[in-house]
Order: sequence, then C-alpha cells, then structure tokens
Amino acid sequence: MRIVYDPTVDALTIRLVEERVECEVIRLSDQVAIDIGPGERIVAIEILDASDLIPHLKEQGVSLENLKVAT
Repeated sequence: MRIVYDPTVDALTIRLVEERVECEVIRLSDQVAIDIGPGERIVAIEILDASDLIPHLKEQGVSLENLKVAT
C-alpha cells in the first residue's frame, strides 16, 4: 500500500494494489474517485482538493499508525 500527498496539486492518493491493472473509475463526487479493478477489488482512492476535505492536511501532512514506512 502506498499513500501519496502532492501539495502542489493538493491531491491525495491511497494506492492499495501496486501492480498495474485495468480499472473502472467510480466517482463519488467531483473530488473523490475509487478505482475498481478485476474481481471488484479496490485498487486506489483518489482525492482532489484534498485539503478542502481533510482539515490541516497541508500543514500537518499524513500520519500513519501501525504501518511500516518505506525507505
């Protein structure tokens, strides 16, 4: 799993599947989309204008709990 926040475009991506797979994109709103792969598996969650939806994201970033951080 990979979580990436790009402050220059204010987008947060939570990637649950690392390999490249063909996906269907389901838009929950103008800002939130879920990528669904084979077997109805959630591949990624994408949030545009993320700091509008997640308070203090630009200042505090993303914190992880009970996860190993890749180097």
